[in-house]
Amino acid sequence: MDTSALIALLVFIVPMCFTPGPNNMLCAAHGAQHGFRSTVPLTLGMLTGWSVLGVIVGVAITAIESNQNFFNLLTYAGAAYIAYLGYVIAKSETKPLEETEATDQLGFLTGAMLQFVNGKAWIHFLAIMATWGTLFGQGITAKVALVALNAFAGYPAVLVWAGFGVALRRTFSSQQNAKRLNIALGASLVGVAIWILLPH
Repeated sequence: MDTSALIALLVFIVPMCFTPGPNNMLCAAHGAQHGFRSTVPLTLGMLTGWSVLGVIVGVAITAIESNQNFFNLLTYAGAAYIAYLGYVIAKSETKPLEETEATDQLGFLTGAMLQFVNGKAWIHFLAIMATWGTLFGQGITAKVALVALNAFAGYPAVLVWAGFGVALRRTFSSQQNAKRLNIALGASLVGVAIWILLPH
């Protein structure tokens, strides 16, 4: 296994999973409204749907691995998108979590189904499979291993956002601290994009 590729993968996964997105914002809002324990079923649904989507994308990528030109195109596109996300994150201004109306508690099924309409999730796995799809070898088993690593590294993100939903309002009210965090996360993603384009 290429250790540098594994490190770059983790550097990609962690900022991507911890930065604001549909899952994280929903967990923060739900955690603030209903508490951590009531949000855990929602996060487990997200984990399940996220992982199923990852395997689906992995199967599709496996079907085109023999087409090297197309695979290279996906790699470059993935690197470009990662760099773009890094730029957007570094330049963005983080705002406090907006007030939300009280709603019924959301559960496992909602969390799972959300992933299939979550654009960030689709792009996330397309970039991972196109760039690191052979990190653990060839075939479906390797893709499942990649999805499992992603789940292990990424699931804590939704738990953190759920557990600190209320605290995030206060934390991100400081624009200076939020900006520093955004720059650090954005720079790490741009660094990964550059690493992808270097010869290995």
